[in-house]
Amino acid sequence: MISMLSSSQMQQLVSNWLRMLLETMEVEDWISRHSPNAQSPVSVPTLFAYPAQSNMTGRRLPLDWCRKLRVCNIYSLLDAASLVSTSPLDLSDADSAPDFTVLSFYKIFGFPDLGALIVRKGAHNIFDKRKYFGGGTVGMVTSLEDQWHAKKSTSVHDQLEDGTLPFHGIIALHSALDVHERLYGSMENISRHTGSLAKVLYDSMAAKRHANGTVVCEMYKHKDSSFDERTTQGPIVSFNLRNSDGEWVGKSEVEKLAAVKNIQIRSGTLCNPGGMAYHLCLKTEEMKRNYNAGQRCGDDNDIIDGKPTGGLRVSLGAMSSIRDINRFLDFIDEFYVDKSNANTVLTPQGVMQSKRGPQPSSFYVDKLCVYPIKSCGAFIVPDGKQWEVKPEGLAWDREWCLMHQGTGLALNQKRYPRMALIRPVIDLDNGILQISRWMPGADDNPLKLPLSDQYVDISTAELCENSMKKSSTVCGDRVPVQIYSSPVVSAFFSEFLGVPCTLARFPANSSLRYSKHQQRSYLPETPSPFHSMPGAFPQPNLASQVHKNPIRLSNESPMLLVSRSSVNKLNETIKSYGKSTTKGTRAVAADVFRANIIVAENPALAPSSRNGDSNGSATGSISTPPTLLTEHPYVEDTWRGFRVGSHKFDVLGSCQRCQMVCVDQFTAVRSEEPFSTLAKTRKVDGKVTFGRH
Repeated sequence: MISMLSSSQMQQLVSNWLRMLLETMEVEDWISRHSPNAQSPVSVPTLFAYPAQSNMTGRRLPLDWCRKLRVCNIYSLLDAASLVSTSPLDLSDADSAPDFTVLSFYKIFGFPDLGALIVRKGAHNIFDKRKYFGGGTVGMVTSLEDQWHAKKSTSVHDQLEDGTLPFHGIIALHSALDVHERLYGSMENISRHTGSLAKVLYDSMAAKRHANGTVVCEMYKHKDSSFDERTTQGPIVSFNLRNSDGEWVGKSEVEKLAAVKNIQIRSGTLCNPGGMAYHLCLKTEEMKRNYNAGQRCGDDNDIIDGKPTGGLRVSLGAMSSIRDINRFLDFIDEFYVDKSNANTVLTPQGVMQSKRGPQPSSFYVDKLCVYPIKSCGAFIVPDGKQWEVKPEGLAWDREWCLMHQGTGLALNQKRYPRMALIRPVIDLDNGILQISRWMPGADDNPLKLPLSDQYVDISTAELCENSMKKSSTVCGDRVPVQIYSSPVVSAFFSEFLGVPCTLARFPANSSLRYSKHQQRSYLPETPSPFHSMPGAFPQPNLASQVHKNPIRLSNESPMLLVSRSSVNKLNETIKSYGKSTTKGTRAVAADVFRANIIVAENPALAPSSRNGDSNGSATGSISTPPTLLTEHPYVEDTWRGFRVGSHKFDVLGSCQRCQMVCVDQFTAVRSEEPFSTLAKTRKVDGKVTFGRH
């Protein structure tokens, strides 16, 4: 509601307007109270704006409101962008048409990215008092003495189209209209098609139940709309998911997994904060409190204080098919419908309990990996090579990153998988960081940069004299970095990745960031029967010993550990789900998890086969014949810490995973695994986990 009113009148109208968005009868009542013969006729120019179709739920509002508003001398603005993407809109009757209609051709065709404002001729005089003007809308302008201009009077659109028109897009629009008509016939055909698909999808989702009878999909639809009636409901389905315990499933986790399965859905508040707050029963003070607690638009704060912060939406279009519907329903069945009455809990497999207390471990460090450049390839520490361990992690780990030259954001493999083929090597003997772009059969000239932060001239890069300091965004944090501004360095990475970027370094003298885990764990802090497992030691009283753990450019913590035994078990699980014969579901390598420490175990060195040396070292001697010949996958989930020689490491928590683990680190090819299987078998509190921080 926009009008020339006093502040008190405006507050009252805004209050009414907020309720109007929710209840149709209140709108009808408001219109009747402002008719010419009513007690409160409108005496000032007033604009009533409303959407023809909700972009959140697909609810369609009455189009005849525009005619009723005109009787009340109220201008009407109809937002038809969502409606006309799949439905016709008849504006042939000028008496009942909106005064102003806005729509998006982009939402209909996908290209060109144009919008339109349709003005009813009888309403154009409202623009006579328009103060702003741009190039192309005036006949004359004076600026030296009197500030005066004369508007063009040939047509309304000549007065409103400021600046140069997007003529290429306008030309392309003709082709879009022709192709659309040739493919689908008419918007009425599309409306019938998408409406029938939406009904199948909604009914199927609303009927889904877990084995214990609890609802799977919490559907968001207005009580006045029905998928049986296209005048009240469009082809949009909004929802959230619940597990068999009735707990909410995080929206961002669903979107991530859907993306892995090549299913595109929308998550968040859906650019409709009012509608989302209404359906989620979120009060204003709750939303402000969530904001103060760190929630931001587009982040992964899915559930706060037991309530979801957003939802999920499926929008159907002209090209949607029943196959798409069935595929999405199968996706929900596969990952989110609990078909057994027993709840699945995260437990280590084949773990022996020892009654003799902590014993030497059968685990050993199989590989040390350093990732000098964040999200690029690993440098494997050579066997027998000593490597420094610092409070912030392994030396040289995540000390550099690639920064987008336009946005200042740190690049990652989720968006640029070819980063996996950028292979850095730490040459300590020569003090050089050597970077290669790995491509089969390619003769690539590596980039060589000094490890020292005491910059000296290098002829191949010239970055030392030209470096400058700037800040970059890493995992939501603003981080001061030092930019290598040499064109040689920038071109080396930009040409390979196809995005304008350059190398940046975390300055040696800068304040360190801190781990986001801060002793947080995704496992319940209850006594575990596996505390006596090899290499583990009892959990201290965390309430009194929480401390900050420094990190450089890593996302979560100083270091990450992964067990080969767990990777082996995961590959067995992938195979057991019957996916090993399909494209992209071969066994995954431990490298996809990008751990700093990869541990393996020798099953022959079982705890029951050795003397009770309880120093927790990573190696030990065999004193009796082995009696246990099985691995211990996922036993690291129970560890509170471990030792490697004289080094003691505290476990901060489990590593939350995303679809980046689906990028093959040797080919940069994406696949569904292992995230698809992890989402079924390694979910704790709605988070997919693998490995330990």
